[in-house]
Amino acid sequence: MQKTVVLNVVGLTAKLIGEHTPYLSRWAAQGKQIAVRPVLPAVTCTAQATYLTGKYPTEHGIVANGWYFRDDCEVKFWRQSNKLVQAPKVWDMARDINPDFTCANLFWWYNLYSTADYEVTPRPMYPADGRKLPDINTKPAALRSQLQTQLGQFPLFKFWGPATSVESSRWIAEAAKQVDAQKDPTLTLVYLPHLDYCCQKVGSDPAQIATDLREIDRVCGDLIDYYEAQGAQVIVLSEYGITPVSQPVHLNRVLRQQGLLAVREELGHELLDAGASTAFAVADHQLAHVYVNDPAYIPQVKALLEEVVGVDQVLDESGKQAHHLDHPRSGELVAIAQPDAWFTYYYWLDDSRAPDFARTVDIHRKPGYDPAEMFIDPAISQPKLKIAATLLKKKLGFRTLMEFTPLDAGLVRGSHGHLTRDPNEGPLLISQQAQHLPADEIEPTEVCDIMLQHLFNSRPQPSEPVASADAVPA
Repeated sequence: MQKTVVLNVVGLTAKLIGEHTPYLSRWAAQGKQIAVRPVLPAVTCTAQATYLTGKYPTEHGIVANGWYFRDDCEVKFWRQSNKLVQAPKVWDMARDINPDFTCANLFWWYNLYSTADYEVTPRPMYPADGRKLPDINTKPAALRSQLQTQLGQFPLFKFWGPATSVESSRWIAEAAKQVDAQKDPTLTLVYLPHLDYCCQKVGSDPAQIATDLREIDRVCGDLIDYYEAQGAQVIVLSEYGITPVSQPVHLNRVLRQQGLLAVREELGHELLDAGASTAFAVADHQLAHVYVNDPAYIPQVKALLEEVVGVDQVLDESGKQAHHLDHPRSGELVAIAQPDAWFTYYYWLDDSRAPDFARTVDIHRKPGYDPAEMFIDPAISQPKLKIAATLLKKKLGFRTLMEFTPLDAGLVRGSHGHLTRDPNEGPLLISQQAQHLPADEIEPTEVCDIMLQHLFNSRPQPSEPVASADAVPA
């Protein structure tokens, strides 16, 4: 077996490798760089599950970053259990080939309770008094205190929200080196999210994000130098490219105006009532799963959405099959945005009736992805003063909301999820082992095989069919 490391540099594209990434430019020139065709939707959880299983969503079941859990009648985003991925992972395949194989997963998603040997992933604490405290989950459990003693508390509020910075990627990188020094895994998976956030906030023009590019280039250079000194092969990989957007599209408001979406009033605020709705959309960047509780309305809803400005296409059953999204977790319909548009989760028609969590960073309560969480509401005249006052109230034991998220979706400048047409704006893979890269462009399902080829210098066949304790029925 050959020690291998995969650096998942989220948002990295061929277009961004250049003068502001001197290390990666030089390193890529010494090896081979290829394009990876994006999976639909081109979002974190779906892309990672596809890379790690070699299967499309129709088989592994990760149809987006979140979906409608029909038995609960609830929309849930950013679940963490690896049991949700309904196919064997690359580490299951590798261990079946060689039982001495070990894997460390640093912050790739669905990183709880998997069959990987070592795991580190964010897992905040939520005390009953309403606080959210940064923390991690690890396997083995002792790693949790060891890493945070050595590196400091995981910077959760630099990982997501208006204060995001390269600090979180640096912490993950240092944690990866600590795990390697202690455990020496055969395969290490490292998630470096920094570019994901700046590109959504300001766009992906290299000149606009020059500082961010230099920051992530230094993190990658440090990791590559470290791992190559340990005799490891390094793969640099990305999940999708982020492209400019200027048009937020509010599908749920369209459905509500037609009497198809139901809300429940609570204390003067409106909550989406998914179970009572005829149809509603679960928005995830540039794709939305549209759930139609009454099948008789599917033709009407499809025709309605196809007329919405900013919608590129609406997939029915045959369309979902063509894009490998025909899975029970998918909506009856799937809407795809035009390249310069993206979908909000907003369903209220009056901002004064928006739910209380709408103006907060609350990724688990919102029934859809909300990139506005990366901004502080520009209408707040003295945001630092208001933040300090709110934190003081919390420290004194008062229950209060961190209401700083704007309801202006027009602030968002970059998005992803649709299938980018230009390979230079899509995901990529770089390796010094050119012999393992079969072509200049590959399908996303081929990434799994490429990892195995790096590990074993070929793709040997296991003696028996691969089985995984994580594979569960739909």
